[in-house]
Amino acid sequence: MDSLTHIAIGACIGELFLGRELGRKALLWGALAQSIPDIDVVSALWTGPAEQLLAHRGFTHSLLFAALITPFMALIAHRWHRAQDVRYSRFVLFFGTEVFLHIGLDALNNYGTGWFEPFSHLRVMFNVIYVADPFFAIAPGLALLVLLVKRWRRRWRMLAPGSALLLSGLYLLWCFSNKVHMDREVRAMLDRQDIMYDRLLVTPTPLNNWLWYIVAVDDTLCHVGFRSVFDRTDTLSVRSFARGRQLLGPLTSAPEVRTLLRFSQGYDMVQRQGDALILNDLRFGQIMGWQDPKAPFVFRWSLTGEPDRLAVQRGRLSGWGLDAVRSFIARIRGDQARPRR
Repeated sequence: MDSLTHIAIGACIGELFLGRELGRKALLWGALAQSIPDIDVVSALWTGPAEQLLAHRGFTHSLLFAALITPFMALIAHRWHRAQDVRYSRFVLFFGTEVFLHIGLDALNNYGTGWFEPFSHLRVMFNVIYVADPFFAIAPGLALLVLLVKRWRRRWRMLAPGSALLLSGLYLLWCFSNKVHMDREVRAMLDRQDIMYDRLLVTPTPLNNWLWYIVAVDDTLCHVGFRSVFDRTDTLSVRSFARGRQLLGPLTSAPEVRTLLRFSQGYDMVQRQGDALILNDLRFGQIMGWQDPKAPFVFRWSLTGEPDRLAVQRGRLSGWGLDAVRSFIARIRGDQARPRR
């Protein structure tokens, strides 16, 4: 999840756990507790760009880190608020809920989360919800504003965050339902169309849970397509790319390339663009790829030493305007008009 969503959810949980004893300070503790795993951003001070990709959502998002940081933070809060007489065990339960929920939510999108670091480099990604989904975040966000704006009576202060978390939880259950349905549907279509694959990614497109992005990969080919929950066709329109691993040649053993390949979790594709050799991570999609199948991929890394070597997330909204938004909404609705060539 994005940072603002974590803060809003954390504050709501803080109010429910500690609001009676700590008042508005519970919101601050909740926001802080829910944000603790993201301290990995400081690793950018001593790691290079490629290493930072793995450092983010690495050890600080592991089960081991959560187990270690929970009693430590609980001890700090317990000593800080001795006057409020909150039991240490309650702080442990509070911080454990916040931290474990954070790493659980982050595993629901396609970046990958290192639950088992440092014992295993496997990245957990369930691809259930987009990293920033306003339909998931709006209720906790409004609840936080309500709690900040006015000093409500206790029963009303409980109602706002409790209702917000319930609504977000119900939305998340709906997202899981979409994921199961879309996985089953896409696999059946790929099978009917005789498209072979070793790895399959089915993940939501930006800011919604209706239009899904599909990547099917084997040793030689990558197949990329889109599918809406409102589509009524029984075939999946895909564009195929050569995997291009052979273009790496001796670069395959370079530390930087090994790091990038490990980060991409098997969804890498190498292209030659003019004199540049580009490594794409297909998980992050194409810039308006649902409309333009030839659009560049969001994550692309130049392996040939140009100054601007990394483009990740940059340009995701390039070319977006009112017409593009209308077209995007139409595609979500199931309009499969011929894409721009």
